[in-house]
Amino acid sequence: MTQTAAILTRTGTIQLELPAPDAQLMDGVEWGAVDAFPTPAYWQCQVIARRLAGQPAGYKLGRTLAEEVGACLLGGHGIPASIGIAAFEKLRALGAFSEASSEKQLETWLAEPLKVGPRSVRYRFAAQKARYLAAAIPCAHAAPSFATGRQLRDWLTQLRGVGLKTASWIARNWMDADDVAILDIHIIRVGQAIGLFPKTMSVERHYLELEERFLKFSYALDVRTSELDAVVWYEMASSPAAVRVVMDQLRGESSDQAKWGGNRYSRQSRLTLV
Repeated sequence: MTQTAAILTRTGTIQLELPAPDAQLMDGVEWGAVDAFPTPAYWQCQVIARRLAGQPAGYKLGRTLAEEVGACLLGGHGIPASIGIAAFEKLRALGAFSEASSEKQLETWLAEPLKVGPRSVRYRFAAQKARYLAAAIPCAHAAPSFATGRQLRDWLTQLRGVGLKTASWIARNWMDADDVAILDIHIIRVGQAIGLFPKTMSVERHYLELEERFLKFSYALDVRTSELDAVVWYEMASSPAAVRVVMDQLRGESSDQAKWGGNRYSRQSRLTLV
């Protein structure tokens, strides 16, 4: 038994045939119904649909490795994406990612109000991030070449303030890497909801083990790790409804029917069942 989905495009319909919802994708993880968020089948089709639509088209934020390091250091935990990007664009316009930028100058710039749309906002952690940037920028300018994203990631973790998640983010963006994963809270929650990540494991203590599971998950779905990572993050980060659905499942408030067929959450999905 299989299930079939259709991806609607501007020029026609592309049909996908997937294993049955109760078929095993990998140990402890079933495919689930294609229209039942957040099942593996749902994510595979979302990745393919977004690929056909040209989204996401790319990840790179900087024109140099120093800029990419700066962009990712300025974002991350506790910093909304819009504010991190605004801070990065301001610093880039001021020439902050040259080797000559001092910690004092970087802190002064970061402490100034930022324009985010119609709002004027303050950047949190200006002193801390200035300290990290002042140390990381010269190292990025002097960085050797790397053959793989993982090599770059491992080198980046030597920099002050750059942990495995931030280093993986930089490596994915800069090298379009599929051998690392950006395990933010959204990825972790979805992984726990579908049985991919044990709830007893945390990114602080088990990052590499969780990453290996996510890489195997991407391989089993036959999609690029970088694409899957980006699609899951985008959908979760841009929709409070998606977060509520996943959190309900983690709290055990959804039934087995909801898990595999009753939960019809979708936001502007290009998928229709046929």
